[in-house]
Amino acid sequence: MKQFILKYKKPIIITLSITVLQLIFGFDPKFTLINIIWLFV
Repeated sequence: MKQFILKYKKPIIITLSITVLQLIFGFDPKFTLINIIWLFV
C-alpha cells in the first residue's frame, strides 16, 4: 500500500485538490474533464 501511495502521490494530490476546488467554486464538468485528461498525459 505504501509503494502504491508513493507511486501515485502526485495524481492523488491533484485529484483531491480538483475535488476541493469543485466543492468550493461549484461543479464544472469541462474543467474537471480537462484536469482528468491532463492528469493521465
